[in-house]
Amino acid sequence: MKLILLGAPGAGKGTVAKMLTALDGSVQISTGDILRGAVKEGTELGKQAEAFMKAGDLVPDDLIMGIMEERLQQDDCASGFLLDGFPRTIPQAQALQALLEKIGVKLDAAVNLDVPREVILDRLTTRRTCSNSDCQEIYNVKSKPTQVEGVCDKCDSPVIQRDDETEEAISKRLDTYNEKTAPLASFYRDAGLILDVNATSSDAVVDAIKTQIGM
Repeated sequence: MKLILLGAPGAGKGTVAKMLTALDGSVQISTGDILRGAVKEGTELGKQAEAFMKAGDLVPDDLIMGIMEERLQQDDCASGFLLDGFPRTIPQAQALQALLEKIGVKLDAAVNLDVPREVILDRLTTRRTCSNSDCQEIYNVKSKPTQVEGVCDKCDSPVIQRDDETEEAISKRLDTYNEKTAPLASFYRDAGLILDVNATSSDAVVDAIKTQIGM
């Protein structure tokens, strides 16, 4: 399958992507993944991206698209790919559309995970993350608590609430998403590719996607 996953922070894109990759061998790809991969491999585009990242600057869209072009043509994408959190803006979506046409790849759908704001706030404010940078296992004080309060089950490091997962920080992230990224649903609706899924259960989302693309 070849999908774009759209949805606000906390909508469950990452969880759904992991479930989908297990179905047919598709690979999950995020902007952060491809940037880190290009830097690690030392490609020319990766070196250029690294210079921006080290300076604390955003990597320009044209550079991201160049790295995306390299990534989507790697062998592991032959079975399919799931773009998680990309594109983020209409210009990126337009550039991606042109890129896919260039390399002869056709999307199956752009899946829009529509989750109520109060559900997202509850999910993210109760999320806890292992403080060990080599682990970073994710927990939830309601749905997936640690066996020992405040201690990671896997590596015994302290678990913390990230600075960007306080209620105030999440509200700002959701406002930014609604302003800049939510219009992507209209873009892909106009292109006849949108699949709106109104569900808070990851299983229900996966079932809807399987039905849509005939799996």
